Amino acid sequence: MSTTLAPPRRTADRVASARRHVSLGETVAQTLTMAWRALKKMRRNPEQFFDVALQPILFTAMFAYIFGGAIAGNVANYLPLMIPGILAQTVLTTCMATGTQLREDMEKGVFDRFKSLPIARIAPLAGPMVADLLRYTIAAVLTFGMGLVMGYRPGGGAGGVLAAILLSIFTGWALAWIFTWVGTIARSAQAVQGISMMILFPLTFLSNAFVPVETLPGWLAAFVRVNPVSHLVTAARDLANHGTFSVEVGWTLLAGLIVIAIFAPLSVRSYKRHI
Repeated sequence: MSTTLAPPRRTADRVASARRHVSLGETVAQTLTMAWRALKKMRRNPEQFFDVALQPILFTAMFAYIFGGAIAGNVANYLPLMIPGILAQTVLTTCMATGTQLREDMEKGVFDRFKSLPIARIAPLAGPMVADLLRYTIAAVLTFGMGLVMGYRPGGGAGGVLAAILLSIFTGWALAWIFTWVGTIARSAQAVQGISMMILFPLTFLSNAFVPVETLPGWLAAFVRVNPVSHLVTAARDLANHGTFSVEVGWTLLAGLIVIAIFAPLSVRSYKRHI
C-alpha cells in the first residue's frame, strides 16, 4: 500500500499558520508602534524632511516673484491665488514618498523580519501612513507661514486656514494610497518615484493652482475643471480667503473617499503578497 507524502510547507507558510489571532486593540497598538518607528527613522534621516521643509519655502518665493507680476499685476495680488495652490502642490508632492519608502523597506529585507513577528500583517503598512500625517502637517504649516512672511493675509482667518490645512492633509493622505499601491507593485524604489511623478505632476500643473482657468484654452480648461486637484485648490481658497465651506469642499472630500475606497483595498491585497 503506497503512502502519498504531503509536499513540504514553506517556512513563511508555517510561520503564518502559527500566528495567533491579533485583536483590533492589538492591531491599533502595533500600528502606532510602526508609526513611531517611522518617525524615529525620519529623525535619524533628516534628509527625509527636506521636501517638506524646503519645498514650501522655495516654491512659494519662486512662484510669487516669477509669476506674480505677469498673472496678477504684483506679488501681493497673486498670493491669495497662489498660496492655496502651493499648499495643494506641497502636500501632494510629499505623499509621493510613502510608496518610495515602502518599496525601499521591501528591497532591504525589513519585511522578511516582519513576517516572523506575531503582529498584525497590516501594521507595517498602516504605521508609516499614520506617521506621514506629520509630514503633511509640517508642509502645510510652512506654506502658510511663508505666505504670511511675504504679506499674505487670509480673509478666512485662523479658522479658515486651519480648515484648508486639514482638508489638504486628508487629500494628501487619501492620494498616498495610490502611491502605496504603486510601491507594492513596482520593481524598485526608483520605479516608484518615476511612476509617481508621472501621475502627480500633470495633475498638479494642469490645474488651477497657479493660473486662473479663464486664461486657458477651452480644451485645457475643460480638463482643469474636472481635475480633482483643482477642486482641492478651489476649496482651499474658499476656506482660507473667505472662510466659506463651498460645494468644492464636498467634492474634494468625496473624491478623497473614492480614492481610499479603491486603492486602500488594492494596496492591502498587493501588500499581503509580500508578507
